[in-house]
Amino acid sequence: MSWLGKILGGTIGFALGGPLGAIAGAAFGHAFDRKNERVYISEQTRLSTGEEAQFTFFVAAFSMLAKLAKADGRISEEEIDTINKFMLQDLNLNPESRMIAMNIFNVAVESAESFNNFAAQLYSQFHLQPQILELMIDILLRVSIADGAMSENEEKLIRSAVRIFNFSEESYKKLRSKYVQEFEKYYAILGCGENDTNEHIKSQYRKLVMEFHPDKIVSKGLPEEFTKFAQNKFREIQEAYDIVKKERGIK
Repeated sequence: MSWLGKILGGTIGFALGGPLGAIAGAAFGHAFDRKNERVYISEQTRLSTGEEAQFTFFVAAFSMLAKLAKADGRISEEEIDTINKFMLQDLNLNPESRMIAMNIFNVAVESAESFNNFAAQLYSQFHLQPQILELMIDILLRVSIADGAMSENEEKLIRSAVRIFNFSEESYKKLRSKYVQEFEKYYAILGCGENDTNEHIKSQYRKLVMEFHPDKIVSKGLPEEFTKFAQNKFREIQEAYDIVKKERGIK
């Protein structure tokens, strides 16, 4: 990323407005403070159009990942490991660039700016390049399941990006299926939907368990065939709830 070297070397400035500009200013300002250097923004020495587009993606990606990682209340080691792999394997960043990326990440974690604002600015830059937007959704999914399960809050943020990017539901589900087991059938067994709250799912599970518990079925004196069906149904409900509970992080 030659543009990053230009900025770090102090030979060129940048003019990035909006919420991403605020993150970049704080992140690069902090980096230069350590070197007793300053960011110099000049009309004559600004980044080219292509370089500014790359710069926008760089800042947006690590700002959005910061908000996503923080969505469930804590940033796990597994999430950081996945972000490091993204930097190495997808972006081929050198050690200095990775340090700047994590600086942006850390500034965004503490920023009052929202995930949706970052996503909207990214979309305004890349709305004619859907492959870039798909890459962003892809890495968001990777990080969301890094600690073993996608939380409800993480899913909400990713779906916000899907809407802002005008990404189709079909395309999103296809991407999601690479990382997350399709759970529609398990929700169906519980008589719930993916958009239901955790509390509703718990309530529905308890209701079904009471209805199909083997002891209760036997006490009703129902035919043996129905008792066997109820036992199988009970196991099916338990399995479905265990899978949904793990996926959503239900305690």
